[in-house]
Amino acid sequence: MKEISMPKFKEELLDELLKEYKKPDDLIGAQGILNQLKKALLERALKGEMNHHLGYSKYSQEGKNTGNSRNGMSTKKIITEDGELNLEIPRDRNGDFEPQIIKKNQRRFDGFDDKILSMYARGMTVREIQAHLQEIYNIEVSPDLISTVTDEVITEVNEWNARPLDPIYLVLYMDALIVKVKDENQIKNKALYLAVGITTEGKKEVLGLWITVNEGAKFWLSVVAELKNRGVKDVFIACVDGLKGFPEAINSVFPATQVQLCIVHMIRNSLKFVSWKDRKILAADLKKVYTAINEQEALRELDLFCKKWDKQYPTVGKSWLANWANIAPFLTYPANIRKVIYTTNAIESINRSIRKVIKNRTIFPNDTAVFKLAYMALKNLAKKWTMSLHNWSMALNQFAILFEDRLQI
Repeated sequence: MKEISMPKFKEELLDELLKEYKKPDDLIGAQGILNQLKKALLERALKGEMNHHLGYSKYSQEGKNTGNSRNGMSTKKIITEDGELNLEIPRDRNGDFEPQIIKKNQRRFDGFDDKILSMYARGMTVREIQAHLQEIYNIEVSPDLISTVTDEVITEVNEWNARPLDPIYLVLYMDALIVKVKDENQIKNKALYLAVGITTEGKKEVLGLWITVNEGAKFWLSVVAELKNRGVKDVFIACVDGLKGFPEAINSVFPATQVQLCIVHMIRNSLKFVSWKDRKILAADLKKVYTAINEQEALRELDLFCKKWDKQYPTVGKSWLANWANIAPFLTYPANIRKVIYTTNAIESINRSIRKVIKNRTIFPNDTAVFKLAYMALKNLAKKWTMSLHNWSMALNQFAILFEDRLQI
């Protein structure tokens, strides 16, 4: 990248600017030299723009009988990332001067909106952002302004949620978070669903967000049909947490997809019934089941598990046996593919990130607010998704063998 050379300032100019400097606040405070210099430079630039607009400089004889001239100044308050600036904006008599560095309807300087969005994306509420801007930058910003800035993300959310997708995803995860949303003057528990795909490059990609009160076959059919309409032609393995109607919906659109009960969710649900003191030992015994070399060995380990734990925690073994038909396919895959299906990082890190930013929101005012915050959290998280999954080349080769008629590498 070509290095940009910075202008060199004369020592005499710097001495003049700093002649009243006694303490840091004189330089970087709200009324410090830097803000005064910013104001002076902006106003000088605005005057230069007016000269260009009119075609002559102030007091120049060239301006006589041109049909337009200067018409004083108007005062405008601009919010910057360093505080507020009161600028004098030049006017012309014809009223057609369009300043570029500070546009007519602009009230915030470049970079300020990004600060608001950054704080919002990290889970700060509107009131917390307002207090932070007041404390750090001495800027009074109304809650309405903050809401206006964050609402501008909605267009980006809608475009993202309708963007074209890859034709093939090797693995598809579906998961949900429960959020409280105000709906028709009632507070309702709603499920925020997200679909995460593993691409042929071994990278995670959130395919979309959906929110609903009641899931079911009709809802899931609309989700799967949407994925197909956005370009998805094939999904090899779909990992779900017993989502009602999802297996039928995905197989009606992608009949060749293998639906697999998510091992991570099975473990998580099992541990809900276990006391803290026993969780580590019980989890280690469960691991022997889902890491067995084949289904026969896994059933043997499950039988041993039940004999050891059924008296104390009968629900755990019963749950694994009841769901065995949807667990067993996992055991037919080679180790590298098992890791891809099992990996908690694929969706657990996403859920943690979203939970982190929504924990301060007791109640969301509407569905749009949920989408907005979840999308911004995902956008921050996606910056870290630059690497493929560990040992991806080996896993990809095994996918190519298992699905040789559907994947060419």
